Amino acid sequence: MAKRGGFPAGGMPGNMANLMKQAQRMQRQMEEGQKELETKEFVAAAGGGAVEVAVSGKKEILRVKLSEEVVDPDDIEMLQDLIVAAANEALRKAEEASAELMGKMTGGLGGLPF
Repeated sequence: MAKRGGFPAGGMPGNMANLMKQAQRMQRQMEEGQKELETKEFVAAAGGGAVEVAVSGKKEILRVKLSEEVVDPDDIEMLQDLIVAAANEALRKAEEASAELMGKMTGGLGGLPF
C-alpha cells in the first residue's frame, strides 16, 4: 500500500526549502536594515525653529536645542509645549522610517500561503 501525503523521504519538499531560504534571507536583511536605522538621526523643530529635538532610530532622545528667545521664565508652559511637539514629531519621523523599512522587507510576502 502506497503512502499518502507527508513529506518525501528526503525531508522538506523543494518549495518549502525555497521558502525557508527566502525567509532566512529576509530575516538577515531585516536585521541589517534595523541596525542601519538605529544609527540614523531624526530631527524636528517647533516654534519656527526655536526648539529642535533629535532622536535616534532607537527612538531615544539624543539632544534638545533651544534658542535663547524661547526661554522665557514667565512662559514656561509654552517652552514645555514646544519641546513636547518637537520630540513627538521627531519620534514620528523615526517611526515612519521604521514602518517604511518593514514595508520594503515584507512587501513580497503577499503571495505566501500562510
